[in-house]
Amino acid sequence: MLNHPTRLLFYITLMTGTLISVSSTSWMGAWLGLEINLLSFIPLMSNMNNQFATEAALKYFLTQALASAILLFSVITLSLNTHLTFSGFHDNIPLSTAICSTLLLKMGAAPFHFWFPGVMEGLDWFNGLILMTWQKIAPMMLISYVWTPNQFSFCIILICIITGSVGGFNQTSLRKIMAYSSINHLGWMLAAVLLGESCWLTYFGFYVFLSTSVVLLFHAYQLSHINHFFGLPIDNPVLKLALFCNLLSLGGLPPFLGFLPKWIIIQSLVAHHYTALVTLMVIFTLGALYFYLRMGYSAFMLTHAHPKWLPLTPFSPVLQAVTLFLLSLSLVGLAIGPLLIPIL
Repeated sequence: MLNHPTRLLFYITLMTGTLISVSSTSWMGAWLGLEINLLSFIPLMSNMNNQFATEAALKYFLTQALASAILLFSVITLSLNTHLTFSGFHDNIPLSTAICSTLLLKMGAAPFHFWFPGVMEGLDWFNGLILMTWQKIAPMMLISYVWTPNQFSFCIILICIITGSVGGFNQTSLRKIMAYSSINHLGWMLAAVLLGESCWLTYFGFYVFLSTSVVLLFHAYQLSHINHFFGLPIDNPVLKLALFCNLLSLGGLPPFLGFLPKWIIIQSLVAHHYTALVTLMVIFTLGALYFYLRMGYSAFMLTHAHPKWLPLTPFSPVLQAVTLFLLSLSLVGLAIGPLLIPIL
């Protein structure tokens, strides 16, 4: 992770760019923070020993540069009529739509997701986790300033959920499956933005927690494809249970903690009379749960071959303790969830 001293500098500037965008009071400052964040993440993605990582970094740079150019053009056009603040442009539908589209492109939401699965495929698990979680904070915070309940926002929410569900059906790469899962969760987060800042931050927090727990196990055993589950070198059945329970929790299966944020969003959307929207969201999210079950069911419920020459992956006691702690939270978290809803 920190095998080179300059990587620590890039991690610091990566976080600084996001904080500048989040705390900025003008669009120009937000654009500046996004650029600092972009230029810090590119060296972290690049790896001279892996041509796929270099290709992913190039794809990411070209896509983000296009989005930044369109965002800067929209901001300059906005400044001709109003000041460079986050207010005063809701009546200008073309400009607000352009700004929303560029921010959706930056975080890989459908239908602007053409780059996201390909970039995820070329990254290691740690950089992929950053791309799925931290890189979405600044665009989500900025889009919350311009996101209003209209036909455009409803269409984007449904397209994200449908794309995230259907896109992962025929995938065998775990990185692409996690990418389409992220697109599906983005649809729920964009719906939560319509309800307020606390709702989408709550959902995002649960998503980061569950994604981190899953990626931690993927990285520990160097899993890249679905067929790796059949020869999973886990002697401890509790750790195998942890992996598949966390996968089902990320899919939002009701007995697990991952259903709690969806429960909060469903209840809030119904309270705001978005009944048709939430019905379609729940129906299409079942597709995402299917490919989580496809990953876990066959490897966990059926017998599989385990070659005796397969070396065991070292699993440190600390990482094992963290994994079991995450499993316990995923299993019993929903039981204490109703106590937290009044606080939220």
